[in-house]
Amino acid sequence: MKGTLYLIPTVLADDTAPQVLPAQVATQVAALSYFLVENARTARRFIKTVAPAQVIDSLRIAVIDKDSTEAQITEALKLVVAGQDAGVLSEAGCPGVADPGAEIARLAHKLGIRVVPLVGPSSLLLALMGSGMNGQSFAFHGYLPIERAQRLAAIKTLEKQALSQHQTQLFIETPYRNMQMLEDLLTQLHPSTRLCIAANLTAADELVRTDTVAGWKGKLPQIHKQPAVFLIGK
Repeated sequence: MKGTLYLIPTVLADDTAPQVLPAQVATQVAALSYFLVENARTARRFIKTVAPAQVIDSLRIAVIDKDSTEAQITEALKLVVAGQDAGVLSEAGCPGVADPGAEIARLAHKLGIRVVPLVGPSSLLLALMGSGMNGQSFAFHGYLPIERAQRLAAIKTLEKQALSQHQTQLFIETPYRNMQMLEDLLTQLHPSTRLCIAANLTAADELVRTDTVAGWKGKLPQIHKQPAVFLIGK
């Protein structure tokens, strides 16, 4: 029989595992000896935190990141096809959501491997929950273009979709470019459009605040290098 692929959520903020992860996660991590991970160092630290009895040097760890090819992922899944259970670990949050784990899950289904997602924190859903924006219709767009002209055009397009369809638009940015993103949002969006900034989710200094663009002017939070989700809505 083929093994099972477990999609294992990790923490969004350091030292929060007891507060944000159900016991099922630690139990499953303790039971596995093979992991497909986005970052080996981060994964080893997480495994040791939630399952202290695991002997890290005895584990088999395959790194699957955004640059991994389909052939490399298929090779990493051969042990699962042969009957060994494995866990997928993202660098933060839930595997498969804005994450290379999606490709692992896609190929696992193609190979007839059972895929089991475990419960854990997702910055996108937490941000949506706390925003007060439409949770019945929403879209996540990942990263907006780096080139400024294209990014400004994308912001205008997302605002149009948010207002015309009453659909919440979510996106993220590389943390060291957060402040430039905020400045572009304030210059491109209509003053009455609502903007939510959700940063450092689940951490002690978590920020989740929604205001109109006009209300944000002169009051932008300093979220340079902080993981953040941005939401646009009516």
